[in-house]
Amino acid sequence: MKKIGIVVKADAEAAKKADELESWLRSKDIDVVRKENLPPKRRIADKDKSCAPADLLYIFVLGGDGTFLSAVRWIGNQNIPIIGVKFGEVGFLAETVEENLFSAAEAVLNNEFDIEPRMRLLVKVIRKEKELACETVLNDIVINKGALARLAHIEMYINDHYLTTYSADGLIVATPTGSTAYSLAAGGPIIQPSVPGILLTPICPFTLTNRPLIVPDSVCIKIRLGKKPSDIMLTFDGQAGLEINEEHTIIIRKGLYPINMITLSGQHYFDVLKTKLRWSGGRI
Repeated sequence: MKKIGIVVKADAEAAKKADELESWLRSKDIDVVRKENLPPKRRIADKDKSCAPADLLYIFVLGGDGTFLSAVRWIGNQNIPIIGVKFGEVGFLAETVEENLFSAAEAVLNNEFDIEPRMRLLVKVIRKEKELACETVLNDIVINKGALARLAHIEMYINDHYLTTYSADGLIVATPTGSTAYSLAAGGPIIQPSVPGILLTPICPFTLTNRPLIVPDSVCIKIRLGKKPSDIMLTFDGQAGLEINEEHTIIIRKGLYPINMITLSGQHYFDVLKTKLRWSGGRI
């Protein structure tokens, strides 16, 4: 029997639509695995460690970008195509909207779609030669200081070559997909998802000449904290976090396993971009 996953936002309207989608799929003799989206965990040790069944054909995500990122973490390193259905506010990761859910589902079941691989980052956190965390992110990692903490001093190395020390409220390391998330709000550029690069965006840098930087996706990025920091948090796709200090080393590379996003005919990245950002030429 065919099997499809549904990840649904903790929202009454989204849950109702998920019920309808589940009934519709079961009427077509398709088994359904449903997962309710859990709130993000502040500590990496508390994160949801469940994994999507390997025999899922596709995953439908009913919710906003946060729900989509949660579903991506559920997929892990598996090759399961995923499609987002917008129930949130912005929805850069959504391919369609609630009103078009069933026409989109029909197209997916009829194999009337394309697959767009999206790069992810593999992030390791090491302390005293011990690996404390190994995470894969679709959007970004963020190093952020607490509300009352002083500036963070973030030492940056590219392929073991010292680049600079950012004195800032924090730093975002993002994929092209993540360039329209927190990095955009911090003044970073938008990168079309097929462009092979990694984006470094300082958050409110003390030195105004510290600007966002795009590096090739082939490099290895190494980050350390200087000047005995306190109250500094590293977060992964906004879904889980880890407190870090000067004893930690963060190593970031292009991940081996992209996420396979389903794209439907008639949808164009730049049309979505114009609409979301309300540029001239965007549809209202």
